[in-house]
Amino acid sequence: MQRWSIVQEELLPELWNEVGPLTPKLEKVIHTLEWVRLEEYVRASWCGLGRPPHERSWLANAFVAKVVLGITTTVGLIERLSVDRSLRRICGFPTQKVLPSEATFSRAFDEFAKARLAERVHEALIQKHLGKELIGHISRDGTAIEARERPCSVKATQAPSSVPTTTPATDAPPASQPTATVCDTPVAPKRRRGRPKSGEERQQTAKTSPLARQRIQTLAEMIEEIPTACDRGTKSNAQGYKVSWNGYKLHLDTADCGVPIAALLSSASMHDSRAAIPLSRISAQRVTNLYDLMDAAYCSHDLREDSRNLGHVPLIDHNPRGGEKIEFLPHEAIRYNERTAAERTNARLKDEFGASHLMVRGATKVMSHLMFGVLALCADQLMRLRS
Repeated sequence: MQRWSIVQEELLPELWNEVGPLTPKLEKVIHTLEWVRLEEYVRASWCGLGRPPHERSWLANAFVAKVVLGITTTVGLIERLSVDRSLRRICGFPTQKVLPSEATFSRAFDEFAKARLAERVHEALIQKHLGKELIGHISRDGTAIEARERPCSVKATQAPSSVPTTTPATDAPPASQPTATVCDTPVAPKRRRGRPKSGEERQQTAKTSPLARQRIQTLAEMIEEIPTACDRGTKSNAQGYKVSWNGYKLHLDTADCGVPIAALLSSASMHDSRAAIPLSRISAQRVTNLYDLMDAAYCSHDLREDSRNLGHVPLIDHNPRGGEKIEFLPHEAIRYNERTAAERTNARLKDEFGASHLMVRGATKVMSHLMFGVLALCADQLMRLRS
């Protein structure tokens, strides 16, 4: 609270004297940059040879300002910086020098995406302000992210195994191919489709569900198996209608106070339940919570057991799957109402912090763009808590 009073009473008047009157949006940019402190996580890339590059912390501050101000493109950000002297000084750019070009901004964003800058700053922000707090409920949910790129095709990525290869009919094999020997491993015949014949026995291969496999994996192994390619997803909305989109899914763990604790990006076609266990592991490393709130898409015995193993109480809406629905107990239904925090966070992220205006391609850049919005949303929610 003392630092907050210094920002309001000392920093803002000095900025007013230097750059002139500030709009409420610019004041919000100042408060957000004061909370996230990006300059502490950006390293200087100049080694003293050649032309010195533009300061990366200024560019990172500009990308945060882009999200807070609702600017959709990099060209729009450069135009705003060129005409708005106050925003230019807030981000750190000197007024007497020429602004970086669009290519410089794009290269810097690519560096930030590969270094996971926004994700590292978000993790440090959560651990600093909520790491020692006791969180009552964490609401888990996934939201659709529409992308401007062509969805990948599953058939195109698989090798055509059913198409026979033709070889010339010669007595001797070609010199480039090794001859078959007795010790070669025999190829198993392909199983025929359809019902087995009378008296035919087929060997049943045991399949392990993805959730059961995740429970015995490490966090790095689970994240590595999550698909991140752009494809087509379909899900039911709040009114019960099915909607489809091309792009990705953003999975979020949100605390009662509306602060996103952890985030994961996946393909649009991936089921929400596959992100539950990795998200719970990430959130458990950052904060301590009591209840895990999830909708009917996460209804699984493995997820309930995994939540209990972490010391949490799972409150998951029952999916009848054609049977009889099991309702919550009265006190559980009251706690489950706290899950609206996830819906509000998804809505604010899309309406106010740029998640609905995606102008980059590739999972790495898409995740960086979304995390800049998550970072600004965290700072805004933390400011509301402190005030």
